[in-house]
Amino acid sequence: MNTGLLVLRLVVGLLIAGHGVQKVSFRLGGNGLAGGTEEFRHDGFRGGRLTAVVAGASQIGAGLFLTAGLLTPLAAMAAMGVMTVAGTVKWHKGLWVQNDGYEYPLVLVVVSAALALTGPGRWSLDGALGVTPWPLWVVLPAIVLGPASGLLTRLVLHRPPAVPERKQYAQTAE
Repeated sequence: MNTGLLVLRLVVGLLIAGHGVQKVSFRLGGNGLAGGTEEFRHDGFRGGRLTAVVAGASQIGAGLFLTAGLLTPLAAMAAMGVMTVAGTVKWHKGLWVQNDGYEYPLVLVVVSAALALTGPGRWSLDGALGVTPWPLWVVLPAIVLGPASGLLTRLVLHRPPAVPERKQYAQTAE
C-alpha cells in the first residue's frame, strides 16, 4: 500500500504543481504570467495578475506538498480548492474532458480527498515526522473546506459574462 500511495502522490502532486507552473511561467508549455492572467480574465475572473499568481502559487505549493507527503490534509485542502475553481469554470460544458468538461478537475479533487483520508503512506515526510495518520478532526474539515474555498473563490471573484445590450427601437404611433 505504501508503494501505491507514493506513486499516486508523485503523479498527482507533480501534475497539480505543473499546472501552477504553467499559470505563472513559460515552463511546461505555459504562456507566462501575462498568459495566465489573460486566461483568468477570459474565464470571467477579477483580480487579474494577483489571481493568476495566487492560483499558480497555490497549485505549486499544494502539488509539491502532496508529492512530498507533507502536511497532507492541508495540501489536499489547497489542491481541492484550486481544482474546484477549475471545475466550476468547466461545469457548463458537462462532465467529459472531450468536451472540455470538468472530469479532470473532479478526479484531482477526489484523489486529493482520498490522500487526505488514507494519509500519504510510510514513505512520506509526514511518515518520517511521525504525524500520520492524521486525526479525523483535521482531515474532515480539510475535505470540506477545500471545495468550499473553491466555491467561495468563484462566488467572490467571478463575474458573469456581460449580456449584450438590446437595442431599443422607438415605437411608432399607429
